[in-house]
Amino acid sequence: MNIIDIITKKKNKYPLTEEEIKYVIEEFDRGNIKDYQMSALLMAIVLNDMTDEEVIYLTKYMVLSGTILDLKELDNVVDKHSTGGVGDKTTLIISPIVASCGCKVAKMSGRGLGYTGGTIDKLESIPGFRVDLTKEEFIEEIKNIGMAITSQTESVALADKKIYALRDVTGTTESIPLIASSIMSKKIALGSKNLVLDIKVGEGALVKNIDDARRLANLMIKIGKENNMKVICLLTNMDVPLGSNIGNSLEVLESINTLYYLPENNLTKLCIELSTHMVSLGLNISYEEARSKVLEALNTKRAYNKLLEFINYQNGDITKLPKSRSLYQITSDKEGYIVNLSSLELAKLSMHLGAGRKTKEDKIDPSAGIIINKGLNEKVNVGDTVLTLYTNKELPKIDSGALFKVEDYQNTSYNLIYETIK
Repeated sequence: MNIIDIITKKKNKYPLTEEEIKYVIEEFDRGNIKDYQMSALLMAIVLNDMTDEEVIYLTKYMVLSGTILDLKELDNVVDKHSTGGVGDKTTLIISPIVASCGCKVAKMSGRGLGYTGGTIDKLESIPGFRVDLTKEEFIEEIKNIGMAITSQTESVALADKKIYALRDVTGTTESIPLIASSIMSKKIALGSKNLVLDIKVGEGALVKNIDDARRLANLMIKIGKENNMKVICLLTNMDVPLGSNIGNSLEVLESINTLYYLPENNLTKLCIELSTHMVSLGLNISYEEARSKVLEALNTKRAYNKLLEFINYQNGDITKLPKSRSLYQITSDKEGYIVNLSSLELAKLSMHLGAGRKTKEDKIDPSAGIIINKGLNEKVNVGDTVLTLYTNKELPKIDSGALFKVEDYQNTSYNLIYETIK
């Protein structure tokens, strides 16, 4: 058995056997399969897909490439994952909500896979914040405050961590099998038996259409059942950014403000919905009872205080969030309503400002990003500021028409949550 034969087999659209997938993962993990060879196989998978059975085998051996955390000593453990989107800081908001409702949130997160930073990038923008907890520190924090967020450790799903980094820089992020196996291998290894998945759909997401999103949801639910895990999937809109802030420290700030002020926007609404499903699973209660607990945690500021407690526990100092040297305002040249804010174009712009990565070696500028001053369906006049850009770089050429659209009518077709699949 050798990697060239396996690459050729997948290139020719044949399914791989369990033994072949086991060989690929183990030999890549040992360094006997090189990055360029794995990249070729990943591209073949992107082009020619995988069967459900192949994905289940791939997930299995990525889990077995590292250690599996034992969380049996913790009660009411629940986890959440988003496939990623523009302005998606839901983990920072949802985790303290759910923890303040009596669940335990054990969250292992990643860095950016695409144009914008991931949860760990956002947390690293907080001066002093520790993202590299040991297994013992991770579990102890959950016991003490009900939640913890750490980066993917060296010992958990080792093969996935290496593959994840390659996908980011080889154009192989948008693959249903690779997305499913990457997410589920980490979640299974982490040890939680309750999982809520936020599958983003749209131009600013890895998954572009609702049919692919349904397939991904059903595939991850199937993998979950194979591993005695309860999984709920929400398919949500990523044609428009979540909330108002894009960029790492800016998104931390918005997370804090969301829990304190509870603005009535798509970010708050989605966080309430995701939190409700998590609390329902974690406490084994009805959706209605869980939603009541979530709203109480928000209205009493318990969730807000839990976020501050969490940041302090992991040594972060939110009073010292970094700020960019320069800001620029993008204004409207016509009167009307904002009928579209392009997630994809705003994500690309945020990367050019310094908030994302082009290669896995790139360093993110934690202060860079965009604030959306006028949201979807808001009224604007000529000269009103629609976007504020923060950067320490030279400003790239801006085509405001690609970033947002103004018309004399409102967008009545926007739908935040498409479906919930169990």
